[in-house]
Amino acid sequence: MLQFSPSFLQIGSTVGLLVIALTAILVRSRTNHRPVNAKKILIPPLGMSTGFFMFVVPDFRVSWLWALGAFLVGWFIFSYPLIRGTRFEHNGTDVVVQRSKSFLFILIGLLLIRLLLHRFIEHYITIPQTAGVFFILAFGTLLHWRLDMFRKYRKITEAADSKPTA
Repeated sequence: MLQFSPSFLQIGSTVGLLVIALTAILVRSRTNHRPVNAKKILIPPLGMSTGFFMFVVPDFRVSWLWALGAFLVGWFIFSYPLIRGTRFEHNGTDVVVQRSKSFLFILIGLLLIRLLLHRFIEHYITIPQTAGVFFILAFGTLLHWRLDMFRKYRKITEAADSKPTA
């Protein structure tokens, strides 16, 4: 079996993370003013939830305390700037996401904070466990953000449906 040194794995995972994150930021920055619906809001957390299968492999497992802490940090801290930076508006008959002008900086800031936390936490747990912890953090972030988006989406669509037509 092919063996890689931990430092090579760390460098490779960091470079891979940066490539994926920058690609995601580029894609997210180009999706303004596209119509959204409930499915487009709720499917990403459902799709991401399949990543919990990584914990079938014992190397990725962490204590419940680490998992809960990561989820709560994602839920309460990392999701907050995303929630504050996301708004909905009507564009004709469609509902579109109107992100703040600082949304790109929010994503880059969260990426930098995540990289710094990653460097700190990897000293206490293994690299696969670190991946598991940061997956849980990302899931908590995405779930809270998308549930808030769904709540705002329902509010704006219900308000539009209740307006009398002329």
